[in-house]
Amino acid sequence: MITYEPFWNTLKESEESTYTLIHVHKLSSSTINRLRKDQPLSTTTINDLCRILDCGITDIISYTPSSSDPIL
Repeated sequence: MITYEPFWNTLKESEESTYTLIHVHKLSSSTINRLRKDQPLSTTTINDLCRILDCGITDIISYTPSSSDPIL
């Protein structure tokens, strides 16, 4: 399961907020909503978040295997 929990911790430690992400950096409010709900994001959006927050991808996203994931 992919989660964006690290993003929220990184955001809290930064000088940014959801307000500045939307109004200064022009991320859409639907992107913030997708982060809140652990819904899929494009790699372009993840790249943008890493650049804005000056962090690595593991500071944005985390993967943990889940038994509820479908078998491939």
